[in-house]
Amino acid sequence: MESLIEFLFAIDRSLFFFCNRMLENVLFDVAMPFITDLNKKPAALVIVGILWLLLLWRGGNGGRIAALLLIPTIAFSDQLNSSFLKHLVDRPRPCHVLADVHLLVTCGSGYSFPSSHAVNNFAGALVLSYFLPRWTWAFFAYAGLVAFSRIYVGVHYPSDVVAGAIVGLICASLVILLFRIAEHWWYARARSRRDHHEA
Repeated sequence: MESLIEFLFAIDRSLFFFCNRMLENVLFDVAMPFITDLNKKPAALVIVGILWLLLLWRGGNGGRIAALLLIPTIAFSDQLNSSFLKHLVDRPRPCHVLADVHLLVTCGSGYSFPSSHAVNNFAGALVLSYFLPRWTWAFFAYAGLVAFSRIYVGVHYPSDVVAGAIVGLICASLVILLFRIAEHWWYARARSRRDHHEA
């Protein structure tokens, strides 16, 4: 079992260096740190806030539901990952333990597995694409780009972002399922009341 884990880690490490060193180029060196740190830029947060308000105002029924569900979804996925899963696995970031990492942002003191960026962005992408399916490609393309950026800038292994994507998709699926159950209960209750008044 130990040899299998070491073999898988060797593959993970090789894929990390392929993304982090072999794909190194001037364009990515500028773009990937910008993409990976968008959540820390005030202007980007303002734009996201405006888009969220537009979704509530002009997004139709599906857009409004998606906008409202994003809040509990991201809160759930982020807390589950940052407060529980990362501490359960306790894996250091590659930039803390590997030599010759092409590090483009601050390494950070947090743990590596799973990637919170991947968790939250894939959770958000699934909620948005479920209610706004026409833009599924855009939501998941953005989530994938952010996930790749975490490897390229040197702070996560490929397995971190793959696991993060899976965790995010599971979290979003649970929120959507609970919403559908609550919606079904609400309409069934409303129908029962209407039938009772008509009787």
